[in-house]
Amino acid sequence: MLVISMFLTTLAGRSQKFPASAIPDSLKENADVVVRLGERSYEIKSSVEALSHERYVFTILNEKGEHSATYRTYYNNKSVIINSVNAYLYDANGKEIRHFKKKDMEDHPAFDGSSFVNDERYLLGSFSYSSYPYTVEFDEEDEIHELLEIRNWFPQSSTKNSLERGTYSITFPADYKLQYKMLNSEIKPALEEKGNKKILRWEIKGLTAYDDLPFSLDYSGYAPYLMIGLSDVQMGDYKGNMSSWDEYAKFYGSLQKGRDVLPAETRQKVQELIKGLNSPESKVAVLYNYLQQNTHYVGIQLGIGGWQTYDATYVATKKYGDCKALSNFMIALLKEAGIKGHAVVIHGGQESREFVKDFTNDPFNHIICCVPLEKDTIWLECTSQFLPAGYLSNSTSNRYGLFIDDAGGGLVHTPAYLLPDNIQSRQISAVLDAEGNLNVDCNTSYKAYCQDDLGDIIHYYSKEEQLSWLKSKFSLPTYEVVSFNYTEDFSRRLPVIRESLNLSVNNYAQITGKRIFINPNILTRSTRRLTKDDNRRLGVSLKEEYHYMDSVQISIPSGYEMESKSTDLVLKNKFGSYSTKTLVTGNKIMYYRSLEQYSGYFPARDYAEVVKFYNDMYDADHTSIVLVKKN
Repeated sequence: MLVISMFLTTLAGRSQKFPASAIPDSLKENADVVVRLGERSYEIKSSVEALSHERYVFTILNEKGEHSATYRTYYNNKSVIINSVNAYLYDANGKEIRHFKKKDMEDHPAFDGSSFVNDERYLLGSFSYSSYPYTVEFDEEDEIHELLEIRNWFPQSSTKNSLERGTYSITFPADYKLQYKMLNSEIKPALEEKGNKKILRWEIKGLTAYDDLPFSLDYSGYAPYLMIGLSDVQMGDYKGNMSSWDEYAKFYGSLQKGRDVLPAETRQKVQELIKGLNSPESKVAVLYNYLQQNTHYVGIQLGIGGWQTYDATYVATKKYGDCKALSNFMIALLKEAGIKGHAVVIHGGQESREFVKDFTNDPFNHIICCVPLEKDTIWLECTSQFLPAGYLSNSTSNRYGLFIDDAGGGLVHTPAYLLPDNIQSRQISAVLDAEGNLNVDCNTSYKAYCQDDLGDIIHYYSKEEQLSWLKSKFSLPTYEVVSFNYTEDFSRRLPVIRESLNLSVNNYAQITGKRIFINPNILTRSTRRLTKDDNRRLGVSLKEEYHYMDSVQISIPSGYEMESKSTDLVLKNKFGSYSTKTLVTGNKIMYYRSLEQYSGYFPARDYAEVVKFYNDMYDADHTSIVLVKKN
């Protein structure tokens, strides 16, 4: 009877875990998910091996938190072995409903197999439940056999997640030099020593969720974030150290040594291409064009290939490669031309957090090429088949990367494209008929950042897809795209795309009796109206700079004049400047608009001024003028 009683007590304990009623009200506010418990621990056994354990308990409060009921874990058969996964579903009272294990999960390749080929795979398992709130628990243990990084810790993980309790610990040999840095929190680790091992433990409790706030930093810019840096590392037979940026560069460089040898026919082609060219700039440009015309991007990261490039001969023969292989091939082409090129390891895409220069770890996911010359430095995005030499786009510009030199390397900063560079200039000539319909001829020039997305559309969309995109681009009444055309100008370092459009807009202006109501701002209107927030906790982050200019001429039926004085507007502050001017001369409306957006980070107390600036601009952009027929 005693054994039976103990067994029933154990079952009761299992069936009543993490009741939702125990969650403090403060953790429910603004939250879709409450992280009841987030545990992560590592044991570093050597420069090659480690054990990891993770346990997460999520209480899902509404349908927006449903994503937390799905568990996805990545592995690599050669470097990570998943020993076990256990998952449990509990109702609001904490009663277990069902569970699954590793053997019940779906096994998938990490990519679709067309654009990427690699050893990465993932296991997938999920719960579904019809009654909120409910709770899920996931527990996983792994063996790591290729120690290049220890995952950093982001205990809250989302603006809409609150955190009840989170812990992170690392056990490592006493003589192993482990680095760590905690951002956005003053929490210090507890240190424990056991024989020849050290244990560091962090614990965080009671982090509340946030509203989604416009113009705020990425969540990792203000939520607690722990960075971990390793010292001795090993990949296959390659050993290295990552305790400094220079050591990191040496290790990366050692993986690429001897892999820049071109086949004879490619070397001969290089000499043919540069024959008669005197400047290194012209040689770089012609070789970069050769790379773009004769290779394409395919991600192939099998085994050590996630870090080590395929050699230049492979790319010359196969005509494809990933970012490492294409950059290495470009460096080999330059070498044959007597020009020194360098790989730069960088983060491609939108950076999720500010780069920490004084802490060495691995925040990178991409490789580009850098060519330092006597009077200039040329940057090359070797995975692009259309960007001009020297232009990086907003995917890799204005950020830090790791420059790889023969003897090591260090941090470099890629070019920043600022207000004078990022320009959209639009000229419109339109005709309004007596029924209020508008025919629009528009010519727009897009420069630098302003042309990035459009460049992708031109090169990756068919004509039919471009037309479909244009039909939904503008905030207009029913309109037809009569014709359109795009031309690219790469004659200078910063690319320019020129767009010509003819649009037919039905019922653009409202004509009632002897009056015409018309908005002279036809195509460039702000789309964001902000809500006041007197309790905002977060600062204001404006990331990009640009200048939009519009010059509009609208021919109207004869005999009209402006009924009241134009409400021209001039705004200027530390966030930007905005101005409009409207004139009616004869049978023409002349409208001019200018918007300059500045970048910077501003304290939360400035948000009221941001709201006023953007809302005043929104109102001006959506204001019609009234024309009245002369007696």
